[in-house]
This record gives sequence, C-alpha cells and structure tokens, in this order.
Amino acid sequence: MDSLDTTPISLDVRLEFSRAAVEVIARRARIRLLHIKGGTLDGALRPGKRSGTDVDVLVDPRRVPELHARMTENGWRVYSSFLDGSPFGHAQTYHHREWGYLDLHRRFPGVGIADQDAFEVLWQGRGCHFAAGVECSVSSVDAQAVLFVLNAARDLDMLGAEARELWARQADDERVRRSRLVRRLRAEVAFAAALGDLERYRRRREYLLWKTVSQGGSRTAEWWGRIKAAPTVSAALGTVARAPRVNRAVLAHELGHEPRTRDVIVAFRRRIGTALRESFGRGERKR
Repeated sequence: MDSLDTTPISLDVRLEFSRAAVEVIARRARIRLLHIKGGTLDGALRPGKRSGTDVDVLVDPRRVPELHARMTENGWRVYSSFLDGSPFGHAQTYHHREWGYLDLHRRFPGVGIADQDAFEVLWQGRGCHFAAGVECSVSSVDAQAVLFVLNAARDLDMLGAEARELWARQADDERVRRSRLVRRLRAEVAFAAALGDLERYRRRREYLLWKTVSQGGSRTAEWWGRIKAAPTVSAALGTVARAPRVNRAVLAHELGHEPRTRDVIVAFRRRIGTALRESFGRGERKR
C-alpha cells in the first residue's frame, strides 16, 4: 500500500481555501461579509502584492455573534478575542487546524462612524474575488485603497512608504473620490497618521492614540490615548476599568499554557510596575 502524501499545502493555496470555507459558512447563514487585505487586494493598488499569512473578513456587525457560532460549529476556535488583540477591539482571531488563522473584523481601525454605518458604506460598490472557485465579495477598489492606507498607520515600518507611494501616484479623479470616502468614514486622523500629516489633527480626541500607534510610545501613553479617543464617557470609563487587567489570552500564548493564578498575579504586578515607571519617567522629563 502506498504511503500517504504528507507534502504540506502551500500557504497561498491554504489561504484561498480558508477564504472559501468562511464564505460558504456565511453564505449558508445569509450573512454578509467582505474579504479584505492580502490576496484580495486589487493588483493595480499593490503590484507584486503578498498574499499575507492569514485571512481577513469584515462582517456585518449585527451578525457577528451568529457567524461566530457557525464557525465554531465548523472547527474554528477563538485564538484571541476582540478585547485581546489590539487597542481598537476591532477583530477576533480564529484558528482552524486545516485552514490556519482568520481575523474576523467587526470594524476597521481608524474609521470614526458607527460600525454598522461603516459596513454599509463599504458594502456599496463591492466587487468580486474568486477563492477556490467560490465567489467572494470584496470592497470597491477605492475603498480598498483607503483601507490599505488606514492599515499602514498601524504598521508604518512595513507599509508606510508603500501607502504614501500609492497615494502619490493615483490619478486626480481617484484622489478626489477616495478623499471623499475618507471624510465620509470620518477617518481623517488615522489617514493622516499613515501619510505623515498627523500634526494637522492635534486637537482631535483620537490624536494621541494614533500618534502612539503609528510612531511608537509607552503602554501607558497608548492606554491614555485609548481613554481620550473613547466616543462617550461610558466608553472611556470602560477603558479605564480594563487598563490594569491582565490579558489572559496573550499571557497564555507567552507561557505556552493556561495561566495559573500565580501567573496572573505576577503579570498584574509587572503591568502596574511598568505603568508606574513610565508615569514617573514622564514626570521627571517634564521638570
């Protein structure tokens, strides 16, 4: 009897099947989703684009709980939750033993309008991408360009120069349309951070957060930026309450096992100590 072929599946192929898999799950439940970033990006925006290492989808925010349930029924497991992954609480990461990692987005960092309104705007003018023979919806090329620049604000070392080059080489009519979309999404601050023009928005409540995210800074500065950027008092208070908490999912990944009580206590003390040192150091520099 011939031995089984254990040749690993190439990353590009696996990603396309992963996109197809989540699309089929969503379609059966009649849940709208847009495939974003990676291999779905229009080639005119990023010649020689890389496919990425995972799949990203932006889901109709009202249907996120339902899609989560459907995915877990089909072998997907939560790797990190919305509150674990980033300062924006924008995506939940899943892992499947065959298909790898997938980021399920309920919002896109930098977009200032309500999540549902943003999804409806991005759903308009959508296009098509075929993944493993399955038709998948993608946002319009203009929206892809805007999202690419916004994404670069969180990774300037890797994407900043490419985002600035993309914005510089577009046609005048494209720039007009895309600038209008940026304003419609109320994404001006993050967009400026990506293009090196953040100081124009020093008086905006999101300024400190995007300065820290795009240019680097302490964890304390990031949390203060998150508090200032909160759209309501209750949201700001919720951020204050979460600030000292230990992220158990991240700690588990660092330790390689589920954290024990002692592990959480040690991490909590380290977190508080770091915050005090950063705050004290900032006070010393101001003298």
